[in-house]
Amino acid sequence: MLRRLQRLVDRTRLADPRYTFLFDPEPPDEVVALDCETTGLNPRQDEIITIAAIRIQGKRILTSQPFEAVAQTKRKSHPEAIKVHRLLDADVQNGRPMREILPDLLHFIGSRPIVGYYTDFDVRMIDRYLGNFLKIRLPNRRIDVSSLYYKCKYGDAPDHVMIDLSFAAILQDLKIPQLAQHDAFNDALMTAMAYVQLHDMLRRGVRIARNRAGAVSDLGIGA
Repeated sequence: MLRRLQRLVDRTRLADPRYTFLFDPEPPDEVVALDCETTGLNPRQDEIITIAAIRIQGKRILTSQPFEAVAQTKRKSHPEAIKVHRLLDADVQNGRPMREILPDLLHFIGSRPIVGYYTDFDVRMIDRYLGNFLKIRLPNRRIDVSSLYYKCKYGDAPDHVMIDLSFAAILQDLKIPQLAQHDAFNDALMTAMAYVQLHDMLRRGVRIARNRAGAVSDLGIGA
């Protein structure tokens, strides 16, 4: 209900009618996996360095048609952030301003739901720029693979069970190869692979067994 109201408010605030497509109905069985690398972890102050997005149609991950961009930043990366994404300030000097990246990104995403790992952070980072650009926040529905994973593995777990929603745990249980992390494209790709598996498992009522790592049990979700 709140999300619907926010969409209505944002649609009236939209500063450029050329972007009303963001509020169109979602294309059936299509989503976009998205990841950002940033100068730090404060959405109010830090900036996007790199951003990648990959469309998913059904079970098909369209890796041949990705969106990738390097952004110029005014703020220097925190030393701890550099250790994570390994991008120096010099590496992004030739990037594009976010005001040039945003139109391309928005057309790539369209009205598709956004898939990510702890998606709220990436969306909040984009919303910082979008507020200045279109006076709105991203209206797209968000799907977090950690939530899907929780439903598949821990949805019926007793209170004493230790819960691990780390990205590494998700990849291990789903037997997804661990690419070099904290690279926007790699992270978006691994997220896309996790989404396709988890979405299919939930649809079929398949659980991830908690008794041994990586095992999948064909038990109904309601069983």
